[in-house]
Amino acid sequence: MLAVGGDLSEKRLIKAYYLGIFPWYSDPDPILWWSPDPRLVLFPDELKVTRRLRRTIRRGNFRITMDAAFDQVIKACAEIPRRHEKGTWITPDMVAAYERLHVAGFAHSVEAWSGDRLAGGLYGVAIGRCFFGESMFSRASNASKVAFVALVDYLCTKKFGLIDCQVATQHLKRFGAREIPRSHFLKILEKFREKPSLRGRWPQ
Repeated sequence: MLAVGGDLSEKRLIKAYYLGIFPWYSDPDPILWWSPDPRLVLFPDELKVTRRLRRTIRRGNFRITMDAAFDQVIKACAEIPRRHEKGTWITPDMVAAYERLHVAGFAHSVEAWSGDRLAGGLYGVAIGRCFFGESMFSRASNASKVAFVALVDYLCTKKFGLIDCQVATQHLKRFGAREIPRSHFLKILEKFREKPSLRGRWPQ
């Protein structure tokens, strides 16, 4: 943890991500700002997808969209219960802040639909050619996984060099994410954050 307090203004959030810092806190605590060491990252060309998940993708069980339902995705991430967690760190103020980032063209969502039903998805922030993953959810088996693979495939086509996964989870390690020292992370971030931005609605 690096700092306590401040606000969730667009300017402060963009500056924080630019420096490899993100907010993570729960009500009624003040805003807490983090830059973990080590840092969990996924390099897009190192994505690992199991044969079972590949079969699910090929079957076309889910229709994938981007930036089609950002508000629904972030609210679902906040509301769906998670094992070993009480409450949520995605507070109403966080929801409002990232909705503003979405309108400004920095925050993005990927949706997995089953018919007209939002079955899963994820959201995060893009700075230059870096994507900072924030949260994902599923209402159906494999929905968020399919959305994640679609995101990584898209980022590969756009020459993104880094997906920040923040802190270690076995779920993301199975996709090929790995921990690196913060000093290494910051050097990679410095390189790719200066690349041309894909600001605006995705896909483009």
